[in-house]
Amino acid sequence: MRPLAKVLSLIAALALPAAAQAALAVGAKAPAFQTRASLGGKDFDFALAQALKKGPVVLYFFPAAFTKGCTVEAHEFAEATDDFNRMGATVIGMAADPIEKLNKFSVEECRNKFAVGVATPAMIKGYDVALEAGVIPNVTGRTNRTSYVIAPGGKVIFVHSALGVAGHVSGTMNAVKAWKAAH
Repeated sequence: MRPLAKVLSLIAALALPAAAQAALAVGAKAPAFQTRASLGGKDFDFALAQALKKGPVVLYFFPAAFTKGCTVEAHEFAEATDDFNRMGATVIGMAADPIEKLNKFSVEECRNKFAVGVATPAMIKGYDVALEAGVIPNVTGRTNRTSYVIAPGGKVIFVHSALGVAGHVSGTMNAVKAWKAAH
């Protein structure tokens, strides 16, 4: 193999795990779920099917409430929530945290703008968002950072999976805008 071809092959191989973090591809059927969620510090039952009756759902998974990147991401989604709502979209964040912690996070970091819910082991598996072992030292049973936009019919229309915060809010916003323009 030529040296340039070897380098390109290595780069492609290294890029695959990052691109493959989210198993649900655009066009896939989003798994239905029900979970406990919190908005404004008050917990309630959240069901994806109910939210989809109102319009698209921006479903974003994040590793843990009150960590630096997750707080920044929550602030960005809070700033954008009114725009999402004007387009008929529901925003909900998901983390494998207890509801008591999410009650506090929903007020302090989500600024009472959108709900955050408990990512159950079944949801983490169904959406294939398990944080790979060793990515964050001493952290297991958590989700990676993956954002989906799910159309009212239950199909995934956008996926962005990256541990960095960049691109999650803007990508989901662009997907909702495109969906709204087409409907």
